[in-house]
Formats: sequence, structure tokens, C-alpha cells
Amino acid sequence: MKASRSVRSTLAFWVLWLFSRLPLAWLQALGASIGRLWVRRNGREAKVAATNLELCFPELDHAARDQLLRESLEGTGRTVTELAWLWTRNERTVESSLRVVEGELLFEDALRAKRGLILAAPHHGAWEALNLYLSRKTAIAILYRPPRLAWIETLINRCRGRFGAEPVPAEAAGVRTLMRRLKDGGVVGILPDQQPKLGEGEFAPFFGQMALTMSLLPKLSVRTGAPVLFGWAERLADGAGYAIRFRDFGPIADVAALNRAVESLARECPAQYQWSYKRFGIQPNGAPSPYRRTPD
Repeated sequence: MKASRSVRSTLAFWVLWLFSRLPLAWLQALGASIGRLWVRRNGREAKVAATNLELCFPELDHAARDQLLRESLEGTGRTVTELAWLWTRNERTVESSLRVVEGELLFEDALRAKRGLILAAPHHGAWEALNLYLSRKTAIAILYRPPRLAWIETLINRCRGRFGAEPVPAEAAGVRTLMRRLKDGGVVGILPDQQPKLGEGEFAPFFGQMALTMSLLPKLSVRTGAPVLFGWAERLADGAGYAIRFRDFGPIADVAALNRAVESLARECPAQYQWSYKRFGIQPNGAPSPYRRTPD
């Protein structure tokens, strides 16, 4: 079984490597075309994103929401196709595409303080590019939810960890690893807007809607005293690379503060937020999911 997992993972890696020989701009253009196809066919991604945008931006008229839907799904398509480039190109090439345009001093001061640091990276922009930037700047443990297929997990961990990041599964042992890292003054990275399982989070407003939100991040910050910085990589046009931004929203002591921070970033550049994710799939008191007619 392990051999089969390794073979599949290796084959997938080399397929990505072949695609990565294309210029980044070409890969992103291909991704944008895939996003437009999702819209035209009204596929799962388009239906989920349309539901989210209707819930989160009720003030927009239909034309404005349709435009945002197209732009968002083009961005989601780019997220998929640019992985080949980000995950397999050499360090020098990837590093040349990344530049910090906001909050560099905040990030560097937090590292120098050695109080521990939680880097919250929402599903906003090119978070895989942000991961690679962070991996080159500091030792970092990155929390992830294991996918259903073991060979995909092997592939993801190989690619995300190739510049030195330590992938940590979202389970009890992984949480203990994060706690130790923070208490020792280290850095951990967490996707803060991933819907947790029931019992692993709390409900809090997000764009005016109740969303089950991970309580782990604020708990880690409160228990260890580690500050929280939010980071995201804005995808620049025409394959021009990625603009890294860091932001300090103050103490993140609860899930409400966490959602306010993520919402603030998403409102600044809504077209680069991942609206095709079922963020409101679990509702309070067993209320029906707004995606109940959308296939998984």
C-alpha cells in the first residue's frame, strides 16, 4: 500500500513538473479559462460561490454579483493551475516572484521577539505562494487537514515542505506540536477560515452569517501568549508574481475576532477570496445548509 501511494505521488509530481515548464502567465490564463467554464456550465464551484456571494454581499445588484462571481472563479482556477509552478519550480525562480509590499517590519519584529508567532493565512489570494515565502524566511510548522486519499497527502506534504516547512496534521498530536513550537518561540501557520468539525469550533458572524469557526487558533494565542499576524499573497496580473502582505488586527482572543479579521481582508479584495468553499455548510441548531441542493 505504501509503495502504491509513493508511486502515485511521484507520478503526479512529475506531471506537475511538466506543466510547470509553461510560463506562470500561461498557467494562470489556463486557470482563468477553467473558472469561466465553471460559470458557463453552472457547475458545483459556480453554485457554491453564487450562494456565498448572495449571502455575503446582499447589497450588490445581480450584475455586480455576477461580475464578482466570474472574477472569483477565474481566481480559483488560477489557484489550481499555478500549483504546478509553485510546487515544482526551483527556489530562485519562486523567490523572484515574491515580494513583500506591506507589513514586512511587523513580520520581522515578530520573529526577532521570539515570543512565538501564529501566522493566519486565509483562503485569500495565493496562499500556497505565501507558504513558500514563509518557508524561506523561518522555520515554520503548518497545520493541515489530511485529504481522504493518502497519495494526495504524500504529494501535498512533499511540495509544501520542500523549502523546509513542517506539515502538521490537524489531530491531537499535531496540536501538541504546535503548542510546543509556540512555547519555544517558534512560528506556526494556520488556515483560519476552514470549517471545523462539530465540536471543534464555535459559531460566530462572518459577513453577517453565522459560521462554524475554528477555536484552535485563538486558544493557542491565549494559552501561549503568541501574537497573531495575518498574511496573504495578492496574485498580480499577467504572471507578474505575488505581493505579500502582513497585517496585525490586534489580539485574537475568540472566534468573533478571528472572523472579523478574515472578513476585513476579504472585503479589501473580494475577487481573490475563495468563495467556492462551503463556509456555511454547518448551521446552528441543525438549520438546513444553504448548499443543500449543491452536490459535494
